[in-house]
Amino acid sequence: MSRRVVVTGLGLVTPLGVGVAPTWRNLVAGKSGLISTTSLPDYETAGWSQIPSKVIGKIPEGSIKDHQWSSEDHFDKGEARRLALFAQYGLVATKEALLDAKLSNLDGINKEKFGVAVGSGIGSFHDIYDNSVSFNSSGYKKVQPLFIPKLLTNMAAGNISIKYGLQGPLHSVSTACATGLHAIGDAYNFIKNDYANIMVCGGTESSIHPLALAGFARARSVVTDYNEDPKKASRPFDGDRNGFVLSEGSGILIVEDLDHALERGVDPKDIYAEIKGYGLSGDAHHITAPMETGEGAYLSMKMAVERSGIDPNEVDYVNAHATSTVIGDRAENNAILRLFGNTKKELSVSSTKSSIGHLLGAAGAVESIFTIKAIKYSTIPPTLNLESVGGHKDDQAENFTKFDYVPNHSKEKEVKYALCNSFGFGGVNSSILFSKFA
Repeated sequence: MSRRVVVTGLGLVTPLGVGVAPTWRNLVAGKSGLISTTSLPDYETAGWSQIPSKVIGKIPEGSIKDHQWSSEDHFDKGEARRLALFAQYGLVATKEALLDAKLSNLDGINKEKFGVAVGSGIGSFHDIYDNSVSFNSSGYKKVQPLFIPKLLTNMAAGNISIKYGLQGPLHSVSTACATGLHAIGDAYNFIKNDYANIMVCGGTESSIHPLALAGFARARSVVTDYNEDPKKASRPFDGDRNGFVLSEGSGILIVEDLDHALERGVDPKDIYAEIKGYGLSGDAHHITAPMETGEGAYLSMKMAVERSGIDPNEVDYVNAHATSTVIGDRAENNAILRLFGNTKKELSVSSTKSSIGHLLGAAGAVESIFTIKAIKYSTIPPTLNLESVGGHKDDQAENFTKFDYVPNHSKEKEVKYALCNSFGFGGVNSSILFSKFA
């Protein structure tokens, strides 16, 4: 008998706040977590001032009482020194997710069937940069002993496993901006195939660094407009979109075999959603640009919907990958149109990157949580700054008329089935179909 996989816990660290509740509250209220690098204390000294892109999504710094970030609120000084920032974000989001799933006490849980699948697209950019500079200027003795263990992309997963004694599958995918969603899909498969009963899964990223922003700027991937008004910089599907906003954070989910959840006493009304289908594909086209037809995205979504056993007409909402790049948004829209263009009801499509920017390897996990919350609470988060849908000079405007892109304000809507998309450099695509638990 096929196992059903459900979501029982959520944890978030995002530019909209530390914690699921403040992040979701700010998201549906239409707030933005984007800021200008000109506000950073090291704007002139660290190299930010040289970069034409000035907008980032940074975790707000301050007290946890105000839903902001300070390592001291979560780790002692020794721990903080040993843990890269991306691992810290992952550990904090994991703690929240475990508490949410009523797993603060793991006594009686078979830890050999309790695994971790948490990935990162880049790992510790800060440690790579700092140790490279130190080695170049001062030689071997100035390389930190923990340099390699801190930078590795699997170290968030490793530290989560160690902290909680989880001896099940220990897995860390790194597939660029599809990482978070792939991690959830892999965790789903581990449970379906009886490698685990329960998994901590998601993604985490801390790439707010001038070298990272410079690299994306040189690749012409990040936004260069709206430097004076950062909240307007991320504009998915809008005619004035011209690049994504580099952001950071973490999203962690607890996914679990349904029978296991019920046996340990989880109330069915506390189950957030069920994972119904997982799809993935490759563009086989280009290292950074998708096919304008959206073929790879279409294949990924189609697989997720088909494996869920439902008809495309039953999908109510798509949380789009849409990063606010000219070609990427158009390609995804073409893929959505191809799969859902003949459905009888109006499909809602929104991109929450308009509020938080692009969290790279953490994006799919964070956006999965937004998708799940939309299902649970019948509220679809908005696409901010959407003033001219498909209005770019190279867009075919008629391709943007079929769907409701939830412009600028959240929307109350019953959502039974919702799809979350994540795509990345190298032509990697992933999609997960979530449903209301019943």
